[in-house]
Amino acid sequence: MNGPQIVWLPGGRRLHMNHGPIDLIVEAFGARDEVEAAYGQAARRFQTILGELVEELVELRRPSSRQPRSFAGATARRMEAAASRFAGIFVTPMAAVAGSVADEMLAAMLAGRALERAYVNDGGDIAIHLAPGQSMEAAIAGTGHGLSDRLVIRAEDRVRGIATSGWRGRSFSLGIADAVTVLAKDAATADVAATLIANAIDLPDHPAIRRERASDIQPDSDLGQRWVTTGVGSLTDEEISEALECGLIVAEDYRRQGLIEAAALFLGGDARLFGDFELNPLSASLRSAPLPHSVGRGRSVRPSSRPRPLQGERCRAQRGGEGAINGV
Repeated sequence: MNGPQIVWLPGGRRLHMNHGPIDLIVEAFGARDEVEAAYGQAARRFQTILGELVEELVELRRPSSRQPRSFAGATARRMEAAASRFAGIFVTPMAAVAGSVADEMLAAMLAGRALERAYVNDGGDIAIHLAPGQSMEAAIAGTGHGLSDRLVIRAEDRVRGIATSGWRGRSFSLGIADAVTVLAKDAATADVAATLIANAIDLPDHPAIRRERASDIQPDSDLGQRWVTTGVGSLTDEEISEALECGLIVAEDYRRQGLIEAAALFLGGDARLFGDFELNPLSASLRSAPLPHSVGRGRSVRPSSRPRPLQGERCRAQRGGEGAINGV
């Protein structure tokens, strides 16, 4: 494996940092001397972050409990803290690795600095800094409208992390979601929540869904013998809706617990948008929207009620209860 690689992207405003599986885009805004110092701090922190994780990798692949374990590395501690918030079901700190790296790198940039805005994007899991009065725009993929679907996150919003998960992504998924994007207080928490909501979007034993054991694909996977999705065939509109509703139930529960602020769930051209934001083909912003949104194929509607109780019972039953969303 090559050592840490750090280069300027065209335009000279963003840094690209790569080391093994870690691939970051970093950008800061503010006074020139503050920005330059922040970039220097980020570059220094990046030199050691992967090595620190490798040293504790064996334990990081073990399931978390509600009582966080002690880790030596700051990023590992972030991973464990985020996973422990969801530890009523099977989850390991590895579910938070990309978001935690983004949070740790952002913290390194901000130490002693006065920046207006900054972000660290780790393969789509993003940590955000906003000074008072500042805002940042983020694109939401998967809605079918393209890059015009954007969220405006403001300093007063309770969002400093964005993460996306799904079976098509770079990590294994137990579900069939094309994508789940979550907004939360930090990227590590958003990362775990996106993983678990994506796992819940599923149709167990459906013949159109291909699965393999995680350990057969990657022998050292933290998911072990659990079945992960490797392909999703044709599904009916009703089946897509059923799977999305199962994920929506989990997202609603996480929001009631204060773990997330919003989530966008995508499968087969259909979607559920849940939380304090709205999307439309032209613009989007964090707004007061307590009810779920359903974005159908080519149209947007706001349902007048929450998912039916019967649907919720079926979702729980097909996984053996609420404690078994990850298939254990």
